[in-house]
Amino acid sequence: MPLAFWVHHLNPFLGPHWGNLGIRYYGLAFILGFLGAGLLLRLYWRSGRSQLPSKTVPDLMVAVVLGTLIGGRLGYFLLYHPDWLVSNPLIFFRVWEGGMASHGGMIGVTIAVLWFARSEKIPFLHLADLIASAAPVGLFFGRIANFINGELWGKPTRVPWAVIFPESAEPGTPLFPRHPSQLYEAGLEGILLLCFMQWRFWRSNVVRQRPGRLSGEFLLAYAVLRAIGEIFREPDAGINLILGLSRGTFYSIFLLAAGAALILNAEMRSRKTGSP
Repeated sequence: MPLAFWVHHLNPFLGPHWGNLGIRYYGLAFILGFLGAGLLLRLYWRSGRSQLPSKTVPDLMVAVVLGTLIGGRLGYFLLYHPDWLVSNPLIFFRVWEGGMASHGGMIGVTIAVLWFARSEKIPFLHLADLIASAAPVGLFFGRIANFINGELWGKPTRVPWAVIFPESAEPGTPLFPRHPSQLYEAGLEGILLLCFMQWRFWRSNVVRQRPGRLSGEFLLAYAVLRAIGEIFREPDAGINLILGLSRGTFYSIFLLAAGAALILNAEMRSRKTGSP
């Protein structure tokens, strides 16, 4: 007896909307992600594990929001569709049509945190560790929003929990049930990575003794988990593979290198200062 697969029919808007004007779940995901990260940063300060005063958390979150939006948007075009930006630069501002890249968002956040650290005279690596420990909250809600939007679907499969995404088929081609890879990534990049980051933050003194190491561990873990998620994800239409790898997996190689460099730097600095 053939399996009956669930057909994705979720509305990307919360409540009524008029064309592209309305409350999108994607926007709510950003708000919840930054709100959750802000609450964690305040908790860090109250527990005495942070050099970031609670009163400055809102200012930091504004900088991080701008870094995420500008970096994620610019990264989407530069890393995945550079020809679109060249042919029509104004497409950058058509945010209602979607298009964000997590790798670009990380670069944007790094620049924003570097600027904020200098302006507030807080060690950059310490601040980066705090942000890295809270970042999976936003990754989780972002992937949930991807699923609600019915985008970034997975490869065809016959597993019982497969989902039929109506938008996944080109005109004249049949629909196939697919992996809900957005939910896989929400579990990997969001829940699993958050649990690991929080365990490292609270169960060790790595932030205090080895600044930068937690950021390195975040980049390493994210790159590995992203690569695992890419196994089940359908490559974006019209985007060629690089060395046989999807763009998401290929760009994660650079995160691996950056994470390893941060960990090595933290260990070398720790040995010089004699930290236990």
